[in-house]
Amino acid sequence: MKRSLPLDKVDLFSGPIFVITMLAEARALRHRRLREPGDLDSWTKAQLSDPTPPPDELIPVGYERRDTAASLAMLAGNVAVNAAYYGVLSRVSRFLFRHRVADLGKRKGSFVIAMVTWDFLYYWSHRWQHESRILWANHVTHHSSAHYNLSTALRQPWSGYLTSWVFFPMPLLGIPLHQTARAGQLNLLYQYWIHTEVIDRLDPVSESVLNTPSHHRVHHGANPQYLDKNYGGILITWDKLFGTFEPEVRRVKYGLTKNIKTFNPIRIGYHEMADIARDVRRAKGWRNKLGHIFRHPGWQPEPVSNQVNASA
Repeated sequence: MKRSLPLDKVDLFSGPIFVITMLAEARALRHRRLREPGDLDSWTKAQLSDPTPPPDELIPVGYERRDTAASLAMLAGNVAVNAAYYGVLSRVSRFLFRHRVADLGKRKGSFVIAMVTWDFLYYWSHRWQHESRILWANHVTHHSSAHYNLSTALRQPWSGYLTSWVFFPMPLLGIPLHQTARAGQLNLLYQYWIHTEVIDRLDPVSESVLNTPSHHRVHHGANPQYLDKNYGGILITWDKLFGTFEPEVRRVKYGLTKNIKTFNPIRIGYHEMADIARDVRRAKGWRNKLGHIFRHPGWQPEPVSNQVNASA
């Protein structure tokens, strides 16, 4: 989730709302049957991926004090980084707006246009962060919790400058900077409430159009069939249009395929950057070094014997 805007009244009002809703969610979960993080570690890939209906019963994982504290620390760091970066981003955006190629901001319903445009670009930003390792190094922070609750929504990355460029078409198309910023803010706030296991599924119409808690639980799943699915921000329509939609059927194994098992904010924020640097240092040849930076997360060079045979 990307957005760069100095704190305003909406942000200041959101803070108490976050606290109240997290407390309410934690209280509601105390009356629910809960499962333990890691309870699906022993499941086979076939068990995790079996799409056979009916869907599994939704049994929440709940809260864990250190995990929630880590998520709140990540939010504080995200706000600090965005505040430091905002000046640069705003200058670039103003430059692009002065050289705009269209004037969508002057059309009737311009803010709706801004909201839909942001959501469309967010889909691609989100998708590319799962498809390129250097971008994943930013987004992996948000996926690092083995829990799934409203505090998980606040586990925000510290390297958003890696993907801010995805939204540069908005000022180029003549969408005013204040509308661009507001669209990003509201898109981000919408995604807060979908990080919950208190809500199972909504009505069929909402589930077919909107990103919902059910759809976003899938996105946070490490189950093989859930990997790299459901990238939408507000609308799930983009996933259905571009072939990345997956319904929630099997119980979700939250977190990463290989969880980092730490509550240290520095490690949560930068462990993938450190791993990239290590892999680049060890790799032989520039092609392999660049592959560790830009190719899909988990990519590995072919064995030397295969490379030799291919060049023979």
